[in-house]
Amino acid sequence: MDATFFALVGLIIFLGILAYVKVPAMLTGALDKRSDQIRNELEQAKKLREEAQQLLAEYQRKRKEAESEAKSILSAAEREASVLREEAKAKTEEYVTRRTAMAEQKIRQAESDAINEVRASAVDLAIAAAEKLIGSKVDSKASDELFKSSLGEMKTRLN
Repeated sequence: MDATFFALVGLIIFLGILAYVKVPAMLTGALDKRSDQIRNELEQAKKLREEAQQLLAEYQRKRKEAESEAKSILSAAEREASVLREEAKAKTEEYVTRRTAMAEQKIRQAESDAINEVRASAVDLAIAAAEKLIGSKVDSKASDELFKSSLGEMKTRLN
C-alpha cells in the first residue's frame, strides 16, 4: 500500500467525520443565515430608498410652491411699486403745477404792484409839477377862482 491510498482513506474518514458532526448543515445554516441577513439589508435599503424618493418629491413640491409664492410676492411688489411710482409722479406733477401757478400769481402781483407804484409816482410827479407850475403862474386871486371852480366841479360829479 502506498501513500496515496492512505491519503485517500484519511480524506474519506475526514469527510465522514465532517458529515457525522453535521458540518455541511452548519455551513448551510450559516450561509442561509447570512443570505437572510443580506436579504433583510436589501429590503431595508429598498425601504430607505423609497423614503428618500418620497422626501425628495416632497421637497421638490415644497420648492416649487416656494418658487410660485416668491413669484407672486415679487409680482405683487412690482405692481405696488408701479402704483407708488405713479402716485409719486402724479403728486410731483401736481406740486410742480401748484408751485408754478403760485409763482405766476406772485409775478402778476409784483407786476401789478410795480405798475401801480409807477402810476402813483407819475401822479405824484404830475401833481408836484402842476403845483410848481400853478404856484409860479397863479396869484392868490386866480387861486381862489380855481379853487371855487374845482369845488363846483366836485359837487356836480358827486351828485
